[in-house]
Amino acid sequence: MGYLFSFPRGEGEHLWQAWRTGLRELGYVEGKNVTVEPRWADGDYQRLPALVKELLALKVDVLVTAATPPSRAAMEATKTTPIVFVAVGEPIAVGLVNNMARPGGNITGLSLLTRELSRRRLKLLIDCIGKARLVAVVKNPANRVHQIFLEETRVAAQALGVGLASFDAGGAAEIDRALEAARAAQADGAIVFDDPVLWSHRRRFIELAEKLRLPVMYGYREFVEEGGLVSLGPDRIDHYRRTALYVDRILKGANPAELPVEQPVKFELVINTKSAKALGIAVPPSVLYTADEVIK
Repeated sequence: MGYLFSFPRGEGEHLWQAWRTGLRELGYVEGKNVTVEPRWADGDYQRLPALVKELLALKVDVLVTAATPPSRAAMEATKTTPIVFVAVGEPIAVGLVNNMARPGGNITGLSLLTRELSRRRLKLLIDCIGKARLVAVVKNPANRVHQIFLEETRVAAQALGVGLASFDAGGAAEIDRALEAARAAQADGAIVFDDPVLWSHRRRFIELAEKLRLPVMYGYREFVEEGGLVSLGPDRIDHYRRTALYVDRILKGANPAELPVEQPVKFELVINTKSAKALGIAVPPSVLYTADEVIK
């Protein structure tokens, strides 16, 4: 089996281990009845095609790809090797599958449903800070699904009567410029779109957001566990572990074209009240009551 990550080696170890746990639960023992070949792009999406080629040269039976950029790179490289994607936002919109129920081709997997979460994330951010005139979004221009997220968030902002400003960031230095530009534009808060590269720089986001006193909504709970304000998204540990089920079914003869794309069933709202206090925010009790976890 091949496994392709966008983020740097060592990042996302808990997600990598969740998938391996799922394999063990199904009876796959590395070095005994299965060989796993992981590859990391170290935050450089330009490396993905070469890494896919390297894995395909090993004649892997299944190729697992984490997030949209690796999944696109794999799909463009092979029409025969089965591909199982995980943590992809909009599989149809980004051209990975033709239909969620019957994907077609050699690829299937698990969707994050981030598009449907856009309105909820915006509304929850506003609820946390009390009110907002302008909200900024930070996106990675190299991640093609982010344009879809942006349009969905723009529609949600219009419905809520809130202005929206978009800023690009594909690396550490650009994160600084994006958040500083958001503060200069007098944004009342910001939303960081889900992305492996942006996720790998979460400490930079958290520290600068606190310095700028900018409330930020994230898609992944790790941001909040490490000091960010609030996150809303699927349970990624469960998400990655369940990817092993698809691998197992394919190895036992299932056709990826006929395996429905699974949508997440577990979502988590996590709020850090210590971070809120540092930002001068009093999160309403009604919002705290709905949280799955409150970090104090």
